[in-house]
Amino acid sequence: MPPSAETARATSPSRHCEGNCPHAGVPWFWPMHLFEMWMDEGAHVSSEILSFAAEAYKIDQGLKPVWSTPNTVTLELTTMHLRDFSASHAEGLPVIIDAPHAGHSATIADFSPRQSLVRTLKKHGLERLYVTDWKSASAEMKFLSIDSYLEEMNVVIDDLGGQAHLIGLCQGGWMSAAYAARFPGKVRTLTLAGSPIDTAVGDGKVKELAQTLPLHFYEDLVTAGGGRLLGKFMLAGWKSMHPTDQYLNKYVDLYTHIEDKAYVQRAEEFARWYESPVDLPGTYYLQAVQWIFKENRLALGNFVALGRALSLKDITIPVYLLAGEEDDITPPPQVLNADRYLGTPAQALQKKLVPGGHIGLFMAHKTLETAWPEIAQWIRAQERAEQP
Repeated sequence: MPPSAETARATSPSRHCEGNCPHAGVPWFWPMHLFEMWMDEGAHVSSEILSFAAEAYKIDQGLKPVWSTPNTVTLELTTMHLRDFSASHAEGLPVIIDAPHAGHSATIADFSPRQSLVRTLKKHGLERLYVTDWKSASAEMKFLSIDSYLEEMNVVIDDLGGQAHLIGLCQGGWMSAAYAARFPGKVRTLTLAGSPIDTAVGDGKVKELAQTLPLHFYEDLVTAGGGRLLGKFMLAGWKSMHPTDQYLNKYVDLYTHIEDKAYVQRAEEFARWYESPVDLPGTYYLQAVQWIFKENRLALGNFVALGRALSLKDITIPVYLLAGEEDDITPPPQVLNADRYLGTPAQALQKKLVPGGHIGLFMAHKTLETAWPEIAQWIRAQERAEQP
């Protein structure tokens, strides 16, 4: 979640060409500037180059997130639109996907018609299904806190009948765990996927940055955003973790495959989500950095939410923990170590480690075809077990 201190350096031309780059302030291989260089040098511009330049500009700046599955906004609150994907005949307790709230759109839960967690869960029997579509923070939202988000999640669950199954993705996972600890009677099952619960373990880049950079670094980012953590800062931080892929390889690959319509479509689908970051309230962001990533308060039992210190031991409901073997954002121990702190009996706790990285937990074909159908069936089984 915290952006890297290397963000500016990673995107600086001096990092790559030692001051000899045109157009200072952007990488020398930025596609539109390459195009200008070709034109300045009188190069023959083929239709392929024109297509590449137009497409590169489009995937960087011209696309917005979209939902691939029909839905309705059933509730609008300060922090979110609650999106309803339920079938018309849906029965039983609602299942709420608590989407990540770390600088990107909630559409990761419904990425494309071929890679949709929403569609997978519905196909496997979870037909009363909702997603928290977190709003990008406006200037008026800059003082919203973690409590603000938990309050509105409480409104959502009360509005849906007072009890729900929660599926927390990434940052939505620790928020879901905090909610379940604060209101244990309102959550029937808890699924945590790629969720940082014990942030003191693992060798992830986020942990390294949170532990090495002082809090005032993050406060300065918020100040620069006028009281918010601007999504563009967050995006630059994520990209700086893999600069070669994000600032060079993706353009080389795009140019190589510019005539491949399927490849271009996939690139656009990813860009719709990845290249459209959302802003976070400064208060919420700084609390998350300090309380979750620096001080590990949720695991240690000194996280205070809505006036009460939370203990994960108060979560005694069935819990499913899902982690990615190659996840460098939330390393597997940060997820799977939750079993040391939860009050859930061993027989009601499921743990699964799947191949792939962080984003793959929510949209990789194999994980959607194997792990998530199993989770859907597990949730249905827990609900049936309580029916007379």
